[in-house]
Amino acid sequence: MGSFTLTACYCVRLKKSIQITIEMELELVEFSITNPLIYTVPFFVALIVLEIVLSLKHERHLYYWNDFFASVSMGAGATLLATFTKLASIGAFFFLFEVFKPLRVALLGYEYFGWAWYVWVICQLLDDFNYYWYHRLSHTVRVLWAAHIVHHSSEHFNLGSGIRNGWVTLFYKPMFWMWMPIVGFHPVMVATCLGIQAVYQFHLHTKSVPRLGFLEKFMNTPTQHQVHHSQNLEYLDKNHGGFLNIFDRIFGSFLALDKKNQPKYGVIHPPKTYNPFDIVSHEYRAICKDVRKAPTFKDKLMYIFGEPGWSHDGSTKTVKEIHREMAAGKFVPPAIRNANAAERKLA
Repeated sequence: MGSFTLTACYCVRLKKSIQITIEMELELVEFSITNPLIYTVPFFVALIVLEIVLSLKHERHLYYWNDFFASVSMGAGATLLATFTKLASIGAFFFLFEVFKPLRVALLGYEYFGWAWYVWVICQLLDDFNYYWYHRLSHTVRVLWAAHIVHHSSEHFNLGSGIRNGWVTLFYKPMFWMWMPIVGFHPVMVATCLGIQAVYQFHLHTKSVPRLGFLEKFMNTPTQHQVHHSQNLEYLDKNHGGFLNIFDRIFGSFLALDKKNQPKYGVIHPPKTYNPFDIVSHEYRAICKDVRKAPTFKDKLMYIFGEPGWSHDGSTKTVKEIHREMAAGKFVPPAIRNANAAERKLA
């Protein structure tokens, strides 16, 4: 009975401690540097305006107004949603941080990793590792791709398209970072590294920055990100890294820009609209259409959780299938394949 009472008291104290900590830390977060984006938005706006002016001056046609205003609408919507999702995710970080603190002390002998400079460095590196897998899976799991495709839906590559952010991604992205406060990284540190990552991502969306020499060997750069935003078959599903490209090199998804193969930006199946709600939902509608036509329950699941392009009858191909066929010299472009199918029907 005494043991039960002690356990109950401990649970009450832990619950009260978690509530107090979350309340205090959330107030701290509002005034801390955990969201560097707050301070960089004016610079983002200034750089977009500068790029527009230079584009008009040199007749580079980087911006098209309907497309640009669609990107602004998407960015504004994402910002509004992020006000709530960021609070929820940071609250979850603090909750997990506190709940697992007794376990860390009992099993590992420490409360958390502290604030030393090398802990910050490790945290930022692990943040990039998390970002790589969040980003790669957002390209290779169709239901996640339906959320992420929004960012790739513009057929133009400029700083304006860099703010064309998906809305649904805000709800699942933090899950890739949940393990970090569990093992002992302070939630403020994790949130700050996430913010730094987001700030770095902005400048990647421009054609105005040339190759950066030695930095290209380990940093993610604008020229590498052009590959990522290309719908050229050779470039599909490449360069998923955040501020580094080392994980792309380790896991085989790195590809440098070939000057002889200039990117065609956008996606193979674009939304063909500037309506932000249609841009957000068009791939989900395509999934529903495919699920309805699927003959088996397993096929229905594959249309949701399989790779984009997967089909039960082979009528469409995944990126892996396309790349294998290209490497073997057996790939037939969809236009030719459809033309051949039409001829067979007529015959």
